[in-house]
Amino acid sequence: MIDTSTPPAGPRPASSAKAASERASKDQEQTRASRRPDRPDRPDRPDRPASAPLPIERPRERLLVLGSASLADVELLALVLGGGHALERATLLLRTLGGLQGVARALPQELLRVPGIGEASASSIAAALELARRLGRLHLPCRQPLRDAHALRRFARAALRGADQEVFMVIGLDARLRVQVVREVGLGTVAAVTVHPREVFRPLIRAGAHSTLLVHNHPSGEPKPSRADIELTERLVDVGWLLGVPVLDHLIVSDGGETSLVESGMMPTPTGISDLSGDEQAAPTTVDEVSPRATSPSGEIHDRGPA
Repeated sequence: MIDTSTPPAGPRPASSAKAASERASKDQEQTRASRRPDRPDRPDRPDRPASAPLPIERPRERLLVLGSASLADVELLALVLGGGHALERATLLLRTLGGLQGVARALPQELLRVPGIGEASASSIAAALELARRLGRLHLPCRQPLRDAHALRRFARAALRGADQEVFMVIGLDARLRVQVVREVGLGTVAAVTVHPREVFRPLIRAGAHSTLLVHNHPSGEPKPSRADIELTERLVDVGWLLGVPVLDHLIVSDGGETSLVESGMMPTPTGISDLSGDEQAAPTTVDEVSPRATSPSGEIHDRGPA
């Protein structure tokens, strides 16, 4: 007689249990893979989105590999800002303030009014701009002959460019054209500065300066000297001759460039000024080498800026 009853349950063979375990593990792995989001940054995935930027396309990596000159203005500003959506915030900042010049002129409080710019970002921008200005001032040599006109221009740009008021500065030199003293002697409005010969030459005489360079800015952006600038220069040249502190040049700085009144032929060229162009002539040792004018100045001078 055949026994058709169900045999008692017993332990499965080892091979069958192992196969079942492997199938279960495989099913679980497939389930996890189906739920896992795409990882476009994984190099082993063939379905990487075409829109994902390569590392070299990001501003930070491009700066490290190709240098800062490879970045646009907005990308450099984005690196200064940092944080999320930096490129979009930098674009909005430039558009709102009118480009880099507007950013350079803006106060931190004005930066804070731009959406997406917080105190950290505004402080970073202000600090970076101030470092750039201080770096430019280092171009003026100390205790060395000032024989490079480009060094004077770089210093003047760094010290005055971007200012929203007219500023008048004097640079005192010794007999070998070495910088002795730099002083701000006049602060005006957006279109005018009032200076008096007494205030211009007082720090020069106290420092024992042998000659001087005059520097002032035009916030309007027009570097061309006005008639008031020329008259101001003529009077200060007269005073310098009388005091024995000749005026070697008057440099006007603006966002649109710089103008030297000596190079433009708008003031006399004293002996020794050629040294600022790189010549090796000796600096003047007597004020007789500077041609005097017939009149002497008196009273206050008002510079109305560019005509």
